[in-house]
Amino acid sequence: MSNTQATEHKKRQIIVGITGASGAAYGLRLIEKLVAADVMVHVLLSDAARVVLKQECDLCLPEDPKGTVETLAQAIGCTSDHLRSYGTLDWFSPAASGSSGIEQMVVIPCSMGTLASIAHGMSNHLLERAADVMLKERKQLILMPRETPLSAIHLEHMLKLARLGVDIIPAMPGFYHRPTTLDELIDFMVSRVLDHLKVDNKIAQRWGMGE
Repeated sequence: MSNTQATEHKKRQIIVGITGASGAAYGLRLIEKLVAADVMVHVLLSDAARVVLKQECDLCLPEDPKGTVETLAQAIGCTSDHLRSYGTLDWFSPAASGSSGIEQMVVIPCSMGTLASIAHGMSNHLLERAADVMLKERKQLILMPRETPLSAIHLEHMLKLARLGVDIIPAMPGFYHRPTTLDELIDFMVSRVLDHLKVDNKIAQRWGMGE
């Protein structure tokens, strides 16, 4: 094992999946804060996620993993050494196996199609496989569903996954902190995800802790 590989192995690692649901900015902000916390982030993107990132965030990501990492790093203002990305069918990536030792994964935002696939144990591409690994290994999986209104099918899938121990954190920002910018609403939700990941953060005002 090289020195670089040894350093990566010791570093805390978290998988962040971004799907084609609206709310791509949530995923970008989470990656930014995890990198700032010295976490190695394995980024998994669905094909639809790339479309939404361009539409909502003006972020055009190359198809190759190296180009994706470099463009993401530039977009969030960090070095690329904390980021890894893989093709949608890269079954040899660490995210595809429970033996990798990665303990946590977040899908943010999570589309209803991805939610359904995870609930039914489907592994059509790497993001879904990674989520399936988290479930079978009884590791932490967090989903941030983003859809409205929710059908009974959507709700049943969420209930099924919640009963399996998945943390369901819908994109439902609070307003008690009197937000005045879009970034404050994004940070409210990302802060909740970071809390569940046990990553220390102070990006959002907490209940009862205002000035």
